[in-house]
Amino acid sequence: MPDPRPPPDDAPARGGEERKAFLLRVPEALLADLKAWADQELRSLNGHLEWLLRDAVRRHKKEKPPA
Repeated sequence: MPDPRPPPDDAPARGGEERKAFLLRVPEALLADLKAWADQELRSLNGHLEWLLRDAVRRHKKEKPPA
């Protein structure tokens, strides 16, 4: 039977990328909003933050610098 527990934060992500842990300080109200949003999306808070950051980086890369 497969282990139902999620992998540790430093386990390789999809594509074999190694994951690194770091400390992030945010206001309590923002953290509560992020947790609620993650719950709505059926994601862990860590998974949701990673998704948000990847999406922001992808969008940033698509933007063209001002002329």
